[in-house]
Amino acid sequence: MATSRSAHKWVYNFTEGSAKMRDLLGGKGAGAAEMTRAGMPVPPGFTITTEACRAYLANKGKFPPGMWEQALAALKKLERQTGKGFGDRHNPLLVSVRSGAKFSMPGMMDTVLNLGLNEETTKGLAALTNDERFALDARRRFIQMFGKTVMGIDGEKFEHALTEAKSGPSSRPTPS
Repeated sequence: MATSRSAHKWVYNFTEGSAKMRDLLGGKGAGAAEMTRAGMPVPPGFTITTEACRAYLANKGKFPPGMWEQALAALKKLERQTGKGFGDRHNPLLVSVRSGAKFSMPGMMDTVLNLGLNEETTKGLAALTNDERFALDARRRFIQMFGKTVMGIDGEKFEHALTEAKSGPSSRPTPS
């Protein structure tokens, strides 16, 4: 843990945690750390602590001192580990953001997949996979999850827009 001479530790790489740190890392973070320790094929990642979440909420939506810098350092390490770049239009790093408490609460905490996709990185993903439809669908899922989970937009609005887009231009009314 942090000492009085060093900044408080808000971010732990999966390699630093364990199942014994469930209070600090949440259930998913502790589980990912424990699987990493056991040598299972877990993609590299990091956890922002439950303490950081409590400090953020107590400070009216402001990150605790040093947390953002620690998260950016962890992201840079993730880029080095994967050989990909967050926001790199040619070799994009996409991350999953999963919320978690000490104990799982189904339906209470959602996941946002494919964070890092934008118009440019989607083109890069399409080129890397040689599959434009896959890349566009991944971006659609990201927008839908982000809208619902982060922005609180009703998921039905996305379904309606998707259904309309699939029906093609011939079924849409033409402006007069």
